[in-house]
Amino acid sequence: MPSKETVQRQRAFGGALGVLVLAFGLTYHFFPEIFHVSPEEVANPPSPAVAGLARARPARAGSVLPSPQEELNAGPPLTLAPTAVIAARLNRVHTVLPEQLTADSPEVRALIERANKAFLAGQMVGDKNSAAALYEQAVKLKPDSRAAVQGLDQVRTHLIAEITQDIAIGDSGSAGTLLDDLKAMPNTTADVAPLEASMKTLITVRPMLAKAAALLQQGNGDKPSGNDALDLYRQVQKLDPQNAVAAQGILQVQRVVLDRALAAVAQNDFAGAETALTEAQSIQPESPQLQEVQSQVDNIRQQRATGVLAQARSALDAGNLALAKQLAGQAQAISPQLAGIAEFAERLTNARLYASYKPGQVFTDRFVDMTGQSPTMLVVPTGSFMMGAPEDERGRTDAQGPQHEVAISTGFAMSQTDITVGQFREFVRASGYKPESVTAGGASVYDERTGVMRDDSSANWEDDYAGHPAANDLPVVNISWSDANAYAQWLSQRTGKKYRLPSEAEFEYALRAGSTTRYWWGKGTPTTKVENLTGSLDRSPSGRRWSHAFLGYGDGYWGPAPVMSFAPNAFGLYDMDGNVSEWMVDCWHDNYVRAPVDGSAWVNPGCSLRVVRGGSWGSSPEQANSAYRQGADADIRSGRVGFRIVREL
Repeated sequence: MPSKETVQRQRAFGGALGVLVLAFGLTYHFFPEIFHVSPEEVANPPSPAVAGLARARPARAGSVLPSPQEELNAGPPLTLAPTAVIAARLNRVHTVLPEQLTADSPEVRALIERANKAFLAGQMVGDKNSAAALYEQAVKLKPDSRAAVQGLDQVRTHLIAEITQDIAIGDSGSAGTLLDDLKAMPNTTADVAPLEASMKTLITVRPMLAKAAALLQQGNGDKPSGNDALDLYRQVQKLDPQNAVAAQGILQVQRVVLDRALAAVAQNDFAGAETALTEAQSIQPESPQLQEVQSQVDNIRQQRATGVLAQARSALDAGNLALAKQLAGQAQAISPQLAGIAEFAERLTNARLYASYKPGQVFTDRFVDMTGQSPTMLVVPTGSFMMGAPEDERGRTDAQGPQHEVAISTGFAMSQTDITVGQFREFVRASGYKPESVTAGGASVYDERTGVMRDDSSANWEDDYAGHPAANDLPVVNISWSDANAYAQWLSQRTGKKYRLPSEAEFEYALRAGSTTRYWWGKGTPTTKVENLTGSLDRSPSGRRWSHAFLGYGDGYWGPAPVMSFAPNAFGLYDMDGNVSEWMVDCWHDNYVRAPVDGSAWVNPGCSLRVVRGGSWGSSPEQANSAYRQGADADIRSGRVGFRIVREL
């Protein structure tokens, strides 16, 4: 509730403004020629307050002055405005002034002049020398005196304004005294009735407002429910919708709740802050102070969440995945819509599954102790698939069954192509390793004269499928399982990473690349050149044809093609089901009974038979089936078998 000192200052300002307005009005009435206005134009003069407001601002070129009514409607609410402003608002409908037939007599003008001075001095009512009494005497002497009637109306309006203001701020004593003065004036019955009704309401709500103020001071602004300031202010508003004190009190209660929101934010309790803001919204929706605090909370929330997310990124960069996940959760709890949280979640997932790589990403590992790098590796996405072949695709063997689900839950990278002659040569030169084709002598190579594979004691890893010197970009063949395994171990030593041969499950998963058909490209003969396969259109150097091949297919090669000569599968891997078959790390088992279901290799210590997967340049269509598998002695060397590698992440 405004203090009495505040009210007195407001009234003093209002009185001063009223004096200026009245002086202007009197000058305008008695000396219109000063303003270049003819006496006839004074027949229906505007009220002094309106005239003053209308001339307050000069017109600019090309502009249109607002009407006096528009200017009166501008500005703050009336409840705490200066009295003169309230009076101007109340004076929208003027008293009908009489038609003045003759000029005022000297006696009447003298009374009006004394009344004007009393008005300017603030002596509105109370004795015979008050403005009201003097204007009344002038009206009695000359009932058609427009100046006297208008002056009396200004006194009435001023009293109504002061009473209205006193009622608005809860000063029932002053309002009652002024209301008695108003009743003593003539023709005020219609004005008194609504003011008395407002006074009655004030008497009812004043103790309620006092109790509400006390509760607010005690800290019971909105709690406990049923005994709080907010409930009382709401009750007052139901009785008196225009009560300014109640309106201000509700804003004060909202301020208390908003302070709770800021206090919660200071303690990083953003859930508590949001609860307080929701309550504040229900108290006074869309108030300026609510919008300001909401903006502050949002900014602090954003800053805190961004800071915590930055800490999470640092933890992730340092390899502390557990802390990174915890901090990211805190950041998201602070600001669920935080920019960058989705991207970080993806990074965290990739870090957990793929050592911070992304599925499909291609990379190489540099050697740590010498010049060189690994073959190009591709990150294979995690997932699950049905391993093996359904019964109607197995033919006469049970080696491809029973079909079972395998979950690849740990990320790995696979070389994009088979290991090439050039890459294997780098290994032999740098390590001094002696491949078995050299130490044991020979390999099984293709004989163009007979059209079958034959043992050649002079063939080695540097030769192609037919025993001739091989180009560096051809897949290396004529190597044993031990040779392939030795290459993977050497890479691990050079890079400090874990390299190995693929497990049988990893290979079939990567080969299928999400497909469930017989081949990764579909059910039968491919319509485009997808792999180096046995096609009925292919011809050997001497013109031989395949006796059993994909009808109508030709890829232009008899024997291995340079790696990456054909399209990759859906994962981005080349030559997975053609070119050369590949060594797996697994030992051979006749079927999948009791086989691992997590993608790991099925190894028995000391086994001599290893798994070979994937079709080759000389495989029949049945052997190119995605589920096809065969066992081979670990020490055989063949012009149809090479290998690729896996890097654990």
